[in-house]
Amino acid sequence: MKDIVVLLFDSACIYEIVTLNYFLKFTGKNVIFTSLSGQSVKAMEGYSLNVDKKLNEIETDQVKLLVIPGGNVSDIDQPVVWDFIGEVKKNGGLIAAICAGVDVLDHGGFLDGIDSTHSTEEDVVVTEEIITARANAHVDFAIEVARKLDLFVDEADLKETIDFWRDHKRME
Repeated sequence: MKDIVVLLFDSACIYEIVTLNYFLKFTGKNVIFTSLSGQSVKAMEGYSLNVDKKLNEIETDQVKLLVIPGGNVSDIDQPVVWDFIGEVKKNGGLIAAICAGVDVLDHGGFLDGIDSTHSTEEDVVVTEEIITARANAHVDFAIEVARKLDLFVDEADLKETIDFWRDHKRME
């Protein structure tokens, strides 16, 4: 089974990926938290977060999904990360970025020639291999990534998820 990898860094906005992480864990996906250094990070919200591996310890051919949250991305907006993203993409992995995480994709050249939140007015844009979202669309981001990964049992499951998470309907 291929892994889900979340790239963490100091000042990462965790709220933008919490719902997605819930969907992933609820459906039994193996989520690996990584950072460039392999050391714990302090999220924008003040949480200290442990990581499982250093980024260069991740085998890119084993990545099904790479998630890049927003925040102050200056620490990760660099060639070593762009190279990693390129390898994941080359190996057929899905890339999902939200808020300033989209900037990392843009600066690495991954948005050239495709629609994204940088080139449209949409809150979430899904292409074959890249999903981008604005920060306020974190729930729709989670739903679209989950849809792309086929995490929903059927259309009723998808509808129930949208009703509860996005439309705030109470479940009976």
